[in-house]
Amino acid sequence: MRASEDPGAQPRRKRPLAVILGTNEIASAIAVHMHRIGWAVVLSHDSFPPVIRRQMAFHDSLYGERVTLDGVTSERAETALELLATLDYSTHIAVTPLQFHDLVALRAPDALVDARMQKYRATPDLRHLAGLAVGLGPNFAVDRNCDIAIETKPSEAGRIVHSGATEAADRIPGLLGGVGEERFVYSSRPGLWHTAIDIGQRVFKDFVVGHLGGEPITAPLDGVLRGVVRDGAQIPCGVKVLEIDPRGRSARWTGIDERSGLIASAVSRAIRVKLAERAAALSPGSFVAQ
Repeated sequence: MRASEDPGAQPRRKRPLAVILGTNEIASAIAVHMHRIGWAVVLSHDSFPPVIRRQMAFHDSLYGERVTLDGVTSERAETALELLATLDYSTHIAVTPLQFHDLVALRAPDALVDARMQKYRATPDLRHLAGLAVGLGPNFAVDRNCDIAIETKPSEAGRIVHSGATEAADRIPGLLGGVGEERFVYSSRPGLWHTAIDIGQRVFKDFVVGHLGGEPITAPLDGVLRGVVRDGAQIPCGVKVLEIDPRGRSARWTGIDERSGLIASAVSRAIRVKLAERAAALSPGSFVAQ
């Protein structure tokens, strides 16, 4: 029986609420960090772009799978009632297909974090939708569409932006085992994706990992399958469908990776400091937490 279904369960002390847009590995790392500092956390799914590093994320909870990441477990909340029960009674992170406008109607979040990584799409103004709006990656500018921003570019990962805009997307991924863009495969057209290959499996160059719209999609090089879109997903054109880790025995495809950890730590720190600054401004003589 889920904790939220236990009729004898007692409500938890009301915790500050963080809503995180996205269910990818960065959103999930942030959820773990916020959970550990005592916040209630909801991950809101967005289908674009598809999640590929699913063993580093809570994404598969959307499909009824039990997912634990660094000792923290997620729980699917499909309806408003399930979501409220999870927030009030459960110690788990909630993962929901409900969109942000549905969540706001239930409870205004103390912090909203846009971790969807939609690098090449226009980003709406998130301010006034929550106590504090945090934007991750390209297309965010402080006091224009967020209250604070965090860099996600590999060389700048975790840098807090207090004023101005984040760096523009440059389409240059970080190196993994000395390999950059070549380790990814992108969709050349929209279609239904099918694969029977599990993340973590050893594959070789030109091995058929799956089919997009009936056409075979092959591994670009030898290595371990680090990420792949979940079977049965509808895929738009121009998005990543799989990633290969070329590092052999040093390959890693589970847990929180270094970049996600840096970003998550920066987000939780920025939220704490910003909220402390606001509290100090309202209470003369108080000190801002460092």
